[in-house]
Amino acid sequence: MRSILYKSLCFLAAIIYSVSSYAQFHREARWISVTEPQKANQWICFRKKITLKKAMATAITKIAVDSKYWLWVNGQLVVREGGLKRGPNPQDTYYDNVDLAPYLKVGENTVGILVWYFGKKGFSHNSSGQAGLLFDLPTPSGNNWVSNASWLCKVHPAFGETQAPFPNYRLAESNIHFNAQEDIEGWYEPKFDDSRWESATELGAAGDAPWNQLLERPIPQWHYSNLQNYTNTPPLPLVSVGDTLLLQLPQNLAITPYFKIEAKAGQKIDIRTDNYYGGSEPNIRTEYITKNGVQEFESPAYFNGHTVKYFFPKGIKILAVQYRATRYNYEIQGDFTCNDAFLNKLKEKALTTLNLNVRDVISDCPDRERAQWWGDVVINEGEMFYYWNQAGHQSLQKAIRELVAWQKPDGTLFSPIPAGNWDRELPAQMLASIGEYGFWNYYRYTGDSALIAEVYPAIKKYLALWKIDEHHLVKHRPGGWMWHDWGQNIDVELLDNAWYYLAMKGLCKMAHLLGLEEDVAAYSYQMQEMKDAFNDTYWRGNFYRSPNYKGITDDRGNGLAVVAGLSSPEQYGSISLFLSQELHASPYMEKYILEALFLIGEDKKAIARMKTRYKSMVNSPISTLWEGWELNSATYGGGTYNHGWTGGPATLLSQYVAGISPLANGFKTYKIQPQIGILTSIKAQAPCPAGLIKVNIQNTPQQFTLSAEVPIGMQGVISIPILADIYTEITCNGTVIFANDKYINALPWLDLVPGNEHYLNFEVKNGGKIVFVGKNKR
Repeated sequence: MRSILYKSLCFLAAIIYSVSSYAQFHREARWISVTEPQKANQWICFRKKITLKKAMATAITKIAVDSKYWLWVNGQLVVREGGLKRGPNPQDTYYDNVDLAPYLKVGENTVGILVWYFGKKGFSHNSSGQAGLLFDLPTPSGNNWVSNASWLCKVHPAFGETQAPFPNYRLAESNIHFNAQEDIEGWYEPKFDDSRWESATELGAAGDAPWNQLLERPIPQWHYSNLQNYTNTPPLPLVSVGDTLLLQLPQNLAITPYFKIEAKAGQKIDIRTDNYYGGSEPNIRTEYITKNGVQEFESPAYFNGHTVKYFFPKGIKILAVQYRATRYNYEIQGDFTCNDAFLNKLKEKALTTLNLNVRDVISDCPDRERAQWWGDVVINEGEMFYYWNQAGHQSLQKAIRELVAWQKPDGTLFSPIPAGNWDRELPAQMLASIGEYGFWNYYRYTGDSALIAEVYPAIKKYLALWKIDEHHLVKHRPGGWMWHDWGQNIDVELLDNAWYYLAMKGLCKMAHLLGLEEDVAAYSYQMQEMKDAFNDTYWRGNFYRSPNYKGITDDRGNGLAVVAGLSSPEQYGSISLFLSQELHASPYMEKYILEALFLIGEDKKAIARMKTRYKSMVNSPISTLWEGWELNSATYGGGTYNHGWTGGPATLLSQYVAGISPLANGFKTYKIQPQIGILTSIKAQAPCPAGLIKVNIQNTPQQFTLSAEVPIGMQGVISIPILADIYTEITCNGTVIFANDKYINALPWLDLVPGNEHYLNFEVKNGGKIVFVGKNKR
């Protein structure tokens, strides 16, 4: 019966996703381009005049390009850097929905679209091999406005190629070269004379190769600020003496730089950031060739850093220099602060890093490669759940669907994806992605069972590629790149089995959710055999270690064994002591070691290790977290200084220190169980589908106070830590509920439920404000 339910759910999910995502363009809409040969880094202008007889309340327009576009209506910029890097799967293309109604008027309207064709593949873009634009705006009259040969087009002559160095091969983007002497000023304005422009060439209909099927953009358009002043902008106007102007940003930001100048023609201005060689290889820069007179320019391509470097040749009069900050379009809803300034700063740097690492994809770094490595995604998703609004969920849905859609015919999963020049499997990262901390964690926080049903067959197919030996342990799978972590002393066999167990654990929970009880039984049996074999083979009395491993005993595998549930409470004391002494993991695996200490109940040790490990990063003037513990270290893969995987502590502070987590999947119920270590004050809030959960904790020698605000109607469990002995009295909302070592059943919506020696657990059956006060700890 439940198997039938699963099949129905899969079918329904597929239908809903197909109907909502695959585009239905009008059959007369055509992909269009110029007649000139295609080449990398080509910029093409398109124009069309359209006549509107009657105002439209909405004018939802479908726009698809390879690769990016800028859209003007009647001279007003409507979309800045539209489009997504190509690759919902290896064949197809994304399209945007844009409502043009606020910009259209009755009568004649002018649409201008500038298309940037990357023309090369990268770690987050799969080039179609053909520049093109597809435009479709339905009208009430049925005389739809669509792209076709009636559109006018022209290769923009001002854009060209820089000299070397070029961006490294991981990036699909090229440097920006703009020669203002070749500019087509006002080409998108209604009164521009386009009589010499050529008619567009029709290349095919929606669904035709090489762009193939079109999937709706699943994430918001980017957020852009207004133009901002740098923190150290000099008094202007200023005549350049021929050196570099170093302008400071308030923190590491993704920006598009702007200037206004007066100059003679033919001078070259170079713009880059201090992070141009982030990760040791060149990223993106902009160069501008001046025309004669007053002129202004804003680079269309974004890059990031702390300092923007403008080289202005001697004699140029600088009238203005500003920047526009850009990011994924989310809102901050969660927060964590405490009385420890170090932890607060660590959280802020983690969120600054996250801000830079989500855009077209959830990336490892915003500079060297902008690539969706799934080891990073798994760690970033926790931060997104605790600090961002549900716009973050959309990015995660996209990432999950893409990983599955790029699965190879033999079942292999790989990342980064989308990708045009990479297809190598990193087995340990793939196990992390599909397991309890990847796909299942998404369900745990969102309750999106339809997506789980959609991806379950792909997960099952991939896990079947892994083989089990005669001892019930997993056989090593080298994949395309045998990578488990940066650094040394990596016990590969131990990590293989712990990651596999976590993947199996996630798959088992998915099977149960979907009613596939035969699968559940098979997975559960295999997991028990593996758990027994893991402890029989690897436990050495005080720590885990594989028999053939020759290095120093690895902290990574020991932490992951706790996180996976392979170890037992009897082993926790030895493991926590071991994890307090061995420091081998890079920031990627460090998150799981810290989490292991929290799961063991050693919150003081967890916070102490966190402060030891992150000391250099927190004390650094750099506002983001690094790829390794040292900058530019070969030990840590080149060392970018803004790396997505390093922000794990931000999640742990909200989830464990403040103690906010889902009790039932989808946050149907909640748990607040703080692990405060030696902290005396904590204030946190976390978003959930029902609203915000807020916690305020004050701890003094005389009194412990936990104040919670919970969405109305939401039920959960609040745990009061036993910090010294027992409390002489506990009140809830002013009513005594615990005195003389006994619970007093005084509130109908509150009940004491089983806990342990560390907590008193209270089931709270209503929402609103709940205040617990534990007085006079003995």
